Order: sequence, then structure tokens, then C-alpha cells
Amino acid sequence: MRLAIINDTHFGTRGDSLLFLANQEKFFREIFFPKIDELQIRVIFDLGDTFDRRKFVNFMTLSKVKEFFFSQIAKRGIEYHAIVGNHSTYFKNTNDVNSMDLLLAEYPNFHIYNKDPVELKFGSTSFMLSPWITKENEEVSKRAFRDTKADVLAGHFEFTGFEMMKGTLCDHGLDRVEFSKFADVWSGHFHHPSKYGNIEYLGAPYEMTWTDFNGTRGFHVFDTESRNLQRIINDNRMFHKIHYDDFNLKIEEINDLDASVLKDTYIKVIVNVKNNPYLFDLFINKLQSADPADLK
Repeated sequence: MRLAIINDTHFGTRGDSLLFLANQEKFFREIFFPKIDELQIRVIFDLGDTFDRRKFVNFMTLSKVKEFFFSQIAKRGIEYHAIVGNHSTYFKNTNDVNSMDLLLAEYPNFHIYNKDPVELKFGSTSFMLSPWITKENEEVSKRAFRDTKADVLAGHFEFTGFEMMKGTLCDHGLDRVEFSKFADVWSGHFHHPSKYGNIEYLGAPYEMTWTDFNGTRGFHVFDTESRNLQRIINDNRMFHKIHYDDFNLKIEEINDLDASVLKDTYIKVIVNVKNNPYLFDLFINKLQSADPADLK
């Protein structure tokens, strides 16, 4: 059987920005659920940081997210297994008060794990799902990791030596050597996808800041029999860098430029060569006509 893995959706990101919420909705309506339906997936793992804000929720965000994500899962009768991430929990030393339990209790097929690791089995693969580790559940969690015979460990972890973002390594957290017993370890938390040995940060499904620019985005599908983990690519971009060079640039090229993809996105124009101020202004006006969210 196949199951889907999603993580770090961060609903309500960028101060509950409606532009980013619309981009999230586009991903789920045009990429995520069409693939779920095509592959007839009946199980979804959510590896944490489902909501962005730790201490409150915006009702417009919640209403829209229920419409395009949670209710879409529920109406398909899909099993939803979600762990609490660090952005989901109110306190830093315990997961007891968290957005997932408080906001999603109405859905009968939803299973929220907020404290101790839990073992599940689908097809021929056994899994352990681990919520965010705090002082309260640290000892129990580490004992569970040591004692389990699960094939795959999935959670919301901080592993030392992995990239938190491009070029920035995590200098604290768990030692990857202690997790070598697992065939695979999947984690949310760091938005930049990376892999070292059996440990893989799956990466956020879409761009949310400039540090996400030009990275690989999407979600994953896992086959429990072949043990193949496939990334389903999300090509939608919120951030664009455009290099300007008018050495051989013609007015016709600017007029023919299709800038519609830039609507509601963030643009940085890097000026390499600007010999003709008129052409430059024409080019910038063309970009602005697309109605971007920001242009620098």
C-alpha cells in the first residue's frame, strides 16, 4: 500500500498572510489531493508544525484550512496520523496544550500524537511516530527509540550537523549515530530537504521565506512493500530572482515577456548590465504590470 507524508505546512505563516494562504491552497487543490486521488491513498502522516502560531489561531486561516485541507481528508475517509511539532505546542517543556488537539477534535479519522512515541503498521512496514521532544517526554521517547523494532522512525527532530537552512548547520540536538538501527528516519522541522545516511529531512511543501528560494518542494509518497520513498514536486514559486542584462536586449523581447506567473509573488531583480535606462524602465514596468506582492 501507499501512504502520503506531509510536514511543516505552517498554516497561518507570515502573520496569516492571505497571499501565502492562497499559495498553500493552490498546492493542496492542484497537486496534493489530485495525486492522493490518483494513487488512491488512504493514510496520511503529518510530521508536525501543521499550524504556524504556537499561542493563538486566526479564524480566517482556520476556516480556509479546514475547507481545503482537513475537510478534504475527512470526506475521503482517509486516516490522518499527525504528531505535534514545536510550532504546535503552547509551552516549551510539555506538549499538553497544543493546537492540534484543540482545533481538530471534530474529525473522527484523525489521530493526534502529542506525548509518547507510538507504533503503527501499514502493509509490511512498521513505523514509530514521535512527537516533538520536550523535557517531559525526552526520557520515555529515547527509551522507546532504543526498544522498538520499527522499520521507520518518523518525527519532528533536531539532528546535529544537518542544514537548518541552506549553509547553516544545526550545532545541537540528537546524535544521528544513535539512530542507525532504523532503515529510515524521516523528519520535519528543518525546511531545507537533506539526507545523510538513513536520516532524511523531507523539507517543507512550499516556499515561505527567501531562505526557501530555489529549493526542492513538495510532499512524499511511500510504498510499504517496495520501501520506495517518492517526492512529488511542487513547482509553484513564491520567490523569484531575475537577472537583468540589456547588452543584447530588444524592446520586442520585453513586450513578448509573459509575466503572469509573477502575480502575488516576491521578486528581486539583479542588475548585471544596464546601459539603456529606457529599456530598464520598460522591463520593470512589465514586471510591475503582473501585480507582484513585492519588487526590489
